[in-house]
Amino acid sequence: MKKFLLGVGLGYVLGTKAGRGRYEQIVRTYRKLVDHPMVQGAAGVARAKLGEKFGRGNG
Repeated sequence: MKKFLLGVGLGYVLGTKAGRGRYEQIVRTYRKLVDHPMVQGAAGVARAKLGEKFGRGNG
């Protein structure tokens, strides 16, 4: 149990050292991906298919 707690503590400390810079990098990458035109197009197609299957015209 002590080894587990030591591992958790060490992981936390190392994670916080990566901290804000790494977080900002992940957020930038996510936003770039979500804003990409191909992703937007695929999301629109998926929404349309889900709308056909689960909502529109069934009621």
